[in-house]
Amino acid sequence: MRKSVVAGAVVALTLATAAPAHAGNPPGTASSGSADFAKADQTYKVEPLAVCNVNPDQAGTVTGASPAVTRNGLKIGETSSTCTTEVVNPDELLTKTKSVATGKAFELSALVAAKGPRLKIAEWTITCSADEKGTQAGWELKGMSGWTGLPQQIPSGYVHDVKASNGTVLAKAKFTDTVFPVPNDGSISMTLLKITFEPPSGYTGSVTVGSVACSPTP
Repeated sequence: MRKSVVAGAVVALTLATAAPAHAGNPPGTASSGSADFAKADQTYKVEPLAVCNVNPDQAGTVTGASPAVTRNGLKIGETSSTCTTEVVNPDELLTKTKSVATGKAFELSALVAAKGPRLKIAEWTITCSADEKGTQAGWELKGMSGWTGLPQQIPSGYVHDVKASNGTVLAKAKFTDTVFPVPNDGSISMTLLKITFEPPSGYTGSVTVGSVACSPTP
């Protein structure tokens, strides 16, 4: 199964009564992915890739980048990120921010030995944009293969069972996991994809593809 492009967005508006001293999420941050999984007595870890953080006090762009990584059963191509602050009204000190993480050539082959699929994503992008009115998180996936049974339109928080050829669930893949703080301060965080291994796979732990968070600007 191959999909060309799947995309979506989630918006969080600041409540009229909301004026908290501390937001539930940072001003803006992005990472292209990470991993922490194990099999038997071997552990495979990938620290957060291509991390950037918005500088809310200075206009400009902060960048992050990571080279391709390979672990047993996992490959991730080069990744990058940008976290930008833009002044939209100097007289009123109004700013907006945008945090973006991108990656390519994701391949999870760890499930093949258990008669599972080889999961691939050619490219992915996840963004978090903010202004004084609220925040918005958007995402895009391109060139997916191995994701049998995935719907054409992926709803927020959708959980996909990754199965072996005999129907055994080897892992659960949660797409666009979005979190809003309680009480709602207009901030948002989103994980594009988190694959959590189930016991029949022979692995424990998880692999994450793309994460962002941002808060309304002052």
